[in-house]
Amino acid sequence: MNKRSLLLLALGLQLSAGAYAQQEPVNLDMVHRIKAEGLKNSKVMETAFYLTDVSGPRLTGSPGLLRAEEWAKDQLTSWGLKNAHLEAWGDFGKGWEIEKSYIAMTAPYYQPLIATPKAWTPGTNGAVKAKAVLVKITKEEDLQQYKGQLKGKIVLTDNTTELKPHFEADAKRYTEAELQEMTKSPEATTSASTWTPERIAEYRARLALLNKATEFFKAEGAAAVLSTRGGDNGTHRTSNGASYAADAQPVLPELEMGTEDYLRLVRLLKADKPVELELETQTKFFTNDTKGYNVIAEIPGTDKKLKDEVVMLGGHIDSWHAATGATDNAAGVAVMMEAVRILQTMGVKPRRTIRIALWSGEEQGLHGSRGYVKQHFGDPATMKLTKEHEKLAAYYNLDNGTGKIRGIYLQGNDAVRPTMAAWLAPFYDLDAATITIRNTGGTDHLAFDAVGLPGFQFIQDELDYDTRTHHTNQDTFERLQADDLKQAATIVASLVYNTAMRDKKLPRKPLPQPKENL
Repeated sequence: MNKRSLLLLALGLQLSAGAYAQQEPVNLDMVHRIKAEGLKNSKVMETAFYLTDVSGPRLTGSPGLLRAEEWAKDQLTSWGLKNAHLEAWGDFGKGWEIEKSYIAMTAPYYQPLIATPKAWTPGTNGAVKAKAVLVKITKEEDLQQYKGQLKGKIVLTDNTTELKPHFEADAKRYTEAELQEMTKSPEATTSASTWTPERIAEYRARLALLNKATEFFKAEGAAAVLSTRGGDNGTHRTSNGASYAADAQPVLPELEMGTEDYLRLVRLLKADKPVELELETQTKFFTNDTKGYNVIAEIPGTDKKLKDEVVMLGGHIDSWHAATGATDNAAGVAVMMEAVRILQTMGVKPRRTIRIALWSGEEQGLHGSRGYVKQHFGDPATMKLTKEHEKLAAYYNLDNGTGKIRGIYLQGNDAVRPTMAAWLAPFYDLDAATITIRNTGGTDHLAFDAVGLPGFQFIQDELDYDTRTHHTNQDTFERLQADDLKQAATIVASLVYNTAMRDKKLPRKPLPQPKENL
């Protein structure tokens, strides 16, 4: 499409916003300057490099996370932001990291295997060479048939996972039809939750059985456990195999494996072919400081009447440990850091204070953002609110991978639709035009929404987030898309600037009911 056609398309889309653009003035000269800095002079990939390759995995409480947090604090300070610091949000528990990990099959032949220790599991206390044993349990009584048979063995559980060929690309962008569907009312498009009471009960029963099995394996003296949570073509998903609580009960060493390797072991054992493995893991726990920390920094406001009000933006800086957490969520952190760098480099004088927050503990339950909100704004359990609650203009979050921004979720706040339509209108040529009333979950904007504050997550192209990188050993720097991240940072910088300069704070939804009364 030529430039004239693009301009006509953009004009048509802006005119379709009609009254929205008229009601909400937009400083197009400032938008143009933000675009120039964000798209031509970007530092977003450099920031992502330091968060991933240099800092390493960033499990909450680990040295890798502390390296990233300290670097981010210093970098924000070097850009000229004020009051950059690490702020404790509450007690977390034990830190943990991997110091060594190796596993291979040695019989019936030698083959190196792909696996990662589960978080917060102990090491093997030296090299282990042992036979593998397959157990099949559908109910607690099944465990008794393995009594006296597991001592010194490496345990696998029977797994019915079946790998099938991929007939669709791993990575995808939203189609225009999918984006259009998002704009429809949730009543017209949202089906009932798949988490029926029956499914919830089934999940809880499986979890209880797994916990019983784990206790049984340890009591029987098994040497280690192997498991898989899916993934293929060399990808495997990872999680925690034990609690991070300071007083958590000890468990066995456990590794999560790539599906192909795991199923090969299962097939051999089902065919009564003896399988021998050797493995060694060394993991380390950290208990000197059990608190969790967020990184906070500001561009101070300049308006005498509005400078005490705050516009916030952020994303979670912690990650899982099988890779370097590039798309989850160094991408979001790099974008948000780049957004404030753009504004600081341009020398903007925001009326309201702009505050960036890089959260930790998100992967374990939004701990960093929830702790911060409870300290600064209010407790969702009681809805007892602080004075700061009235001062927050909005919070913007990014945490859905490396794809470019396609629009924004209003999180049920229809009153902000005209404003968001006007603010996104200059970015139609960058494919960011979709506004949906729908809610989206699973990340840190929910902590703000829970106490009635305007908290927003952006619509992003999924790319290969769900299929390849989310919580996997493939979540590395190579997965990051530079042009998409530049686009995202530019849009975030513009929305944050507009929010900071607006005469009034963004409208709010009615306050939610205290959760303790629900």
